[in-house]
Amino acid sequence: MSLSHHHLNSNILPTLSATIPTPFPLVFSAPIVSFLSFIFYSPLSLPSSPPIFSPFPSSLPTRKKMATAFSPSKFAAQPFPLNTTSQNNPLTIPTTASPFLGSTRKLIRLSSSSNLNIRRRSGTVVAVSDVVKENKSKSTLNLLITKEEGLELYEDMVLGRAFEDMCAQMYYRGKMFGFVHLYNGQEAISTGFIKLLKQQDSVVSTYRDHVHALSKGVSARAVMSELFGKTTGCCRGQGGSMHMFSREHNVLGGFAFIGEGIPVATGAAFTSKYKREVLKEADCDHVTLAFFGDGTCNNGQFFECLNMAALWKLPIVFVVENNLWAIGMSHLRATSDPQIYKKGPAFGMPGVHVNGMDVLKVREVAKEAIGRARRGEGPTLVECETYRFRGHSLADPDELRDPAEKAHYAARDPITALKKYLIENSLASEADLKAIDKKIDEVVEEAVEFADESPVPPRSQLLENVFADPKGFGIGPDGQYRCEDPKFTEGTAQV
Repeated sequence: MSLSHHHLNSNILPTLSATIPTPFPLVFSAPIVSFLSFIFYSPLSLPSSPPIFSPFPSSLPTRKKMATAFSPSKFAAQPFPLNTTSQNNPLTIPTTASPFLGSTRKLIRLSSSSNLNIRRRSGTVVAVSDVVKENKSKSTLNLLITKEEGLELYEDMVLGRAFEDMCAQMYYRGKMFGFVHLYNGQEAISTGFIKLLKQQDSVVSTYRDHVHALSKGVSARAVMSELFGKTTGCCRGQGGSMHMFSREHNVLGGFAFIGEGIPVATGAAFTSKYKREVLKEADCDHVTLAFFGDGTCNNGQFFECLNMAALWKLPIVFVVENNLWAIGMSHLRATSDPQIYKKGPAFGMPGVHVNGMDVLKVREVAKEAIGRARRGEGPTLVECETYRFRGHSLADPDELRDPAEKAHYAARDPITALKKYLIENSLASEADLKAIDKKIDEVVEEAVEFADESPVPPRSQLLENVFADPKGFGIGPDGQYRCEDPKFTEGTAQV
């Protein structure tokens, strides 16, 4: 992340000595502060029971059993069956010349059990199972999706691509300001994961967040208006490109700094588990998806939150969008072990590597990971290896990547691949897909018109949602916003 990415952080931690059970240490690192801030400011009704010395005592193994469970001998890697011709096993990768620069030649797999169940008390920590189950339905010729599912996936991916292409046009025409990071090429990941979620499930994104918001249901109008800085945007124009947020759709924000959203996502997952197990809300099976890139995986917050999530078996899926480049730094040059998925088993959770350019493969892995979380079986780390078709941001001339490399991945366009699959398997016709293309073009053009005609925020909105007390610094004794005082910009306002 460039140092030019500024972020207004107003985390306020309550008096720790009065609110935190004694076993919590009073020295906090940044991710734990963010995590606790989310928890303490979540709309939870804490029971008036005696102090809870462990949030979920039943999920914590004893010291002796934990030592056994995390024995290095339990992590013996097994070769993954390597057969790229099988449609029934999307999670396969080639043994030799891999199309991905950082692709692995082996995958760690679970035991023969198909439910990825980590039994922490049994003393056995496993890595990852076969996440793709054989479809035994002969009536569908072993297809991975139905016609309705295929058309939904295609429409969502085309919406993401068309929206981002329009963002590029509007940015260069001066309609957007600041940094704008586009998602072109990575649509299979957003669609493959988010379209499997319920409305109550949460998504935490990065600075490349437009398409995540669209996949979760935020309208193209609201996202485009936010990019234009208008009051009709999902954050009333105050968030901009890197800070998409929607309470209605449980999009908990895009975050400008790498790793910044992971503690928030961990806190959201904690909330779900707390409601279910402590507040006894039996129907609360909500899952959180945390999206981040390969560059984040050498960040301390990533490791600390993996540990907390595994320790408490939180309902969260950590989704690594490994597009092989952290701005202009190759992933292979930036980390001692480029196989990110292997960091999951180190914390006692499954780690999965999947072709992030194939929405069907992503979707099958996502089904199992989200299902595990919803069943209370804990977190999963999924590495989706993909490629962005544009520079890091629209301000990036993209001169560092080899043109041959870019051409290689452009030929593996995930939308083109899905289109081919739908037609070859008689799930859709060319006319069906062209009708969707036309529909999406109209939606995006209408979103631009709506955003362009929407009003800009009034100056009085400048200090809203900045201070915890709306009657504090931002409003004067006369009830008027201080920023409306003509002398506001002349110097320090007297409080």
